[in-house]
Amino acid sequence: MQSNCLILLWRRKLSGILIVSSLALFLLWTWVFFISNSGDIQIDGEINNLKQTDNPEKHVYFLQKLISQANRVLRYQQNQHNTTTTSHNYKLLQARRPTGGIPVPAAAHSGKNSGIIRFVKPTNKPPSIGLLEDTGQSLSLVPRRKKIPVFGANYLFEDERLKILENKQRVRNAGIGEIQNNMDYDRLLTSAERQSQYEHELLRLGVPTIAGIGPSGPRGPNERLVHLDLKGAPPKLAFLKRLLPMLKALGATGLLIEYEDMFPYTGILQTLSAKNAYKMDELKEFLASVVLHGLTIMPLVQTFGHIEFALKLQEFENMREIPESPQSLCPSLQDSIVFIQNTLTQIIEFHLSISDAVINSSSTSADGPSVHSTAFTHIHIGCDEVSRMGECVRCRQHGRHEIFLTHITTISNFVRTHWPQLQVVIWDDMLRDMMLSEMQHAHIGSYVEPMIWVYATDIYRFIQPQLWDMYAKVFPTIWTASAFKGAFGESLMIPPLQRHLENNMRWLAVIAKESGRFSKGIRGLALTGWQRYDHFAVLCELFPVGIPSLITSLSTVSKGYFVTNPKESDILRVLECAFHPDSRRSGHPWIQLHPNSHHSQLFSACSYPGSMVYKFALRLFEKLSESQNYLLHVQDRSAWMSEYNVRHNFSSPLRVHELTLNTPIYINELCAMAREAHEVMFDVFDEYTIVEFVEQNIYPTIASMQQQLGKGQRLMQRRVWPQRPLPFSAELVELNLVPANLINVDKVCSDIVSSDDRSH
Repeated sequence: MQSNCLILLWRRKLSGILIVSSLALFLLWTWVFFISNSGDIQIDGEINNLKQTDNPEKHVYFLQKLISQANRVLRYQQNQHNTTTTSHNYKLLQARRPTGGIPVPAAAHSGKNSGIIRFVKPTNKPPSIGLLEDTGQSLSLVPRRKKIPVFGANYLFEDERLKILENKQRVRNAGIGEIQNNMDYDRLLTSAERQSQYEHELLRLGVPTIAGIGPSGPRGPNERLVHLDLKGAPPKLAFLKRLLPMLKALGATGLLIEYEDMFPYTGILQTLSAKNAYKMDELKEFLASVVLHGLTIMPLVQTFGHIEFALKLQEFENMREIPESPQSLCPSLQDSIVFIQNTLTQIIEFHLSISDAVINSSSTSADGPSVHSTAFTHIHIGCDEVSRMGECVRCRQHGRHEIFLTHITTISNFVRTHWPQLQVVIWDDMLRDMMLSEMQHAHIGSYVEPMIWVYATDIYRFIQPQLWDMYAKVFPTIWTASAFKGAFGESLMIPPLQRHLENNMRWLAVIAKESGRFSKGIRGLALTGWQRYDHFAVLCELFPVGIPSLITSLSTVSKGYFVTNPKESDILRVLECAFHPDSRRSGHPWIQLHPNSHHSQLFSACSYPGSMVYKFALRLFEKLSESQNYLLHVQDRSAWMSEYNVRHNFSSPLRVHELTLNTPIYINELCAMAREAHEVMFDVFDEYTIVEFVEQNIYPTIASMQQQLGKGQRLMQRRVWPQRPLPFSAELVELNLVPANLINVDKVCSDIVSSDDRSH
């Protein structure tokens, strides 16, 4: 009985000890967990403070404080871990016997060195291995316990902790860090280094590099006009209206419109209008749309030279300077002055009525766009390339410069008297060889504003510094003019984009340099795009084909530099190009403007208005080049179908058949492209312009192919040929290219050959 009571009391004592021990361990674990979390919270708070400040000195302070706090927490965790796991590890490692598996150094115990390496048998789940600790007697593997991070002593060094914190910060803010690094790098670069990088990228793209032109250089001109040359090949106004938002988005501020015979004249000038001239109502609608888009209008009316569209007609023939040339009128005739005044009156009044109507409708409409009253402020009266001036009987009594200046002041005075709100603009080329005293004596600077035009890359070759100085002494302000097409070949089909871009970039540098000479600066730049070189010339590059060149140059002059980053450029967006800009790592530039490069590959993937005409022109150009090379090989480089073979009807039928075998194929392909031209160009031009384009560009090659095929058929029909030497050609005898003593001998040979031919 007594023994049973002792056993019961002992069991209760053991239960109480176990309960008290469990409670103590629970409180100890809770306290450790609270200290660890409070340390992590404090560290996270310090990190947040570190992210929110940009002061480098505060960065250093917070990092030092953060490292100190982290080291205190780590030391406590390590000490706590060592005291709580020693006995557990000892019992665990002693209880297991080496039955094969992972070798694990056993822990020393009781201060004695056992010198034994024990092995722990692996389980299905690999143990959570902690750190190897050096106890001074042997190496022991300390397993990692849950929720108690274990760090080795080497983690207590501040450099290592700094690296951890930096990596943690970098991972959390990877995107922001990259942007910040780029910004910091850009700030460290000098302006010269940034310009050098920009020019290097230009070279990679094939864009000309101009000193001083770049992102940090001067801005573009205030006014940027797009020239619409409508003479003889007028685009449909519905097509031009679709271009207005695109031009406005790229930075255009106005249009320079040259009508010539496309304007719907009335009254005594009605015969000036071409048969396919614009109708009055549709032109009013188009000009109203131009004003509503916030673009200004500057009409261009030729008043001295390049009046072929009028002087070619019989009713205006008497106004010519010389009877055989309809290029320029005689300024000494009163009829000429009256004619110019009537022309200007119709065009100016027409445009003023459009501008006033749009402004009035805009002011009465609450929801309508805001239209300024400056939509029509300038009138361009031409006066460039006046040839044969001063040659008639009346004009010979005066000097050429006097005649020109008198005519300009007369016309300008007429405009300023009747429409004082308008400024008069002229081309400058006829002023370049004048003396300063001549211009000052005529007071030309108070009548007109010259528009200096140069389409070459070397602008100072044509407008030298002394000429700039003279202009600055005469005119308070000037205009400038570049070109986006119609300047490098009278009959080109596709404009050379790189040359036009360089011309516009050169003008940016000139404007920045010379603008300070003039008291009112330089007003702006007009990007000209000639449809013909004059009224009698054939078509050069069509307007839709020149749109890529126009867009590239207009975007450049609007910003003041060429944007090399495709993501920042307006070109791809405005042209609606299905193109994904490459990264710098790919090595493939997004646009290729090197000489002989195919920049067309970029613009062929775009869907801007007129893009189908551009793509068709590219294919046609390649087909015509291929056809011309074929003709050159057959006619000029072969030995069996040369002009000599054809004149003497002397060749090998087999060889001729081989040479002309592909001629019908080329003819069929070109005829198909001629039919395609009507389908592709119908939305842009009328039938008259399309037929003219086909007759000018496609038909001549087809005709040459047909002639070659006919010559080949005649050569192949012959079955008997004369003995050598062959008789002289009759053309040689007529031109006395044959020695006289050989003419009689050759005549005898010719008679023999002729009789032989008749017999066969």
